[in-house]
Amino acid sequence: MLSIAPAAFEPALPAAASRAALSDYDVVRRTIEFISTHYRQQPSLGEIAGALGMEEAALASVFRRWSGLTPKAFLQAVTLDHARRLLGDGASLLDAALEVGLSGPSRLHDLFVKHEALSPGAYKARGEGIVLAYGFHPTPFGLALVVATERGLAGIGFAEPGDGGEAAALDDMRRRWPKASFVPKPEATRSLAQRIFEPESWQCERPLRVVLIGTDFEIRVWEALLTIPLGQATTYAAVASRIGAPKAARAVGAAVGRNPVSFVVPCHRVVGKAGALTGYHWGITRKRAMLGWECGLLARP
Repeated sequence: MLSIAPAAFEPALPAAASRAALSDYDVVRRTIEFISTHYRQQPSLGEIAGALGMEEAALASVFRRWSGLTPKAFLQAVTLDHARRLLGDGASLLDAALEVGLSGPSRLHDLFVKHEALSPGAYKARGEGIVLAYGFHPTPFGLALVVATERGLAGIGFAEPGDGGEAAALDDMRRRWPKASFVPKPEATRSLAQRIFEPESWQCERPLRVVLIGTDFEIRVWEALLTIPLGQATTYAAVASRIGAPKAARAVGAAVGRNPVSFVVPCHRVVGKAGALTGYHWGITRKRAMLGWECGLLARP
């Protein structure tokens, strides 16, 4: 059974709060996309706000509410050039936060995860016999598809805005385990979504149960990703060395791209050899948003 009994499920977020969460991320997403194509001009806050059709104060307010950072601090913390400068043996996002004038954290936040892997046979059977409950829920990074087995969380994907986004996200999960039974049960996944994306719920005495369904090699890679702390980044080559396969960086990259439990298994914390924020299955803009959001968590008092 899921680690939280149905009677203990938390109520849904108020409709207004759900709409606000999605609206904030939409502003952040469009800002990141604008900066990504105009960074050479180093646009001012006023120019960014004008491009989005917003007032400067309103844009700054959204960023403060969403990440705890100013738009400038957020963008400097996750730009490609900044990551390249910071990358040594491992890039510290905390260093980025300090460099843009933040005071640094008095405590660290991260997800506390207790994970298990299903037998290789379950993966080879393409999920046959596995029942997967799913639901769509608002998060700081847009609408998320949350998938769970009776044992715990099994998948997180994201729906792009617009018609067909939810269907595409669900199809992506179905392709991973085509013989599994997918059953819509948003009431069973809602509390998981709230725990995952609410840092105040990240408690070591109440770990989040995660089920990893993949090949032996993929699970080794995903387990290595779980050891990357919040505020740190690493490279594909470093992950390969960590699992005892130093020549398998390319295969590690493929396994990272197939990670079904986005955000919780933090594949967004893996960067290219030169520090480049390389491709992300759910979009490079969302990867930048996750890294910037984590900088905001580190800056909280």
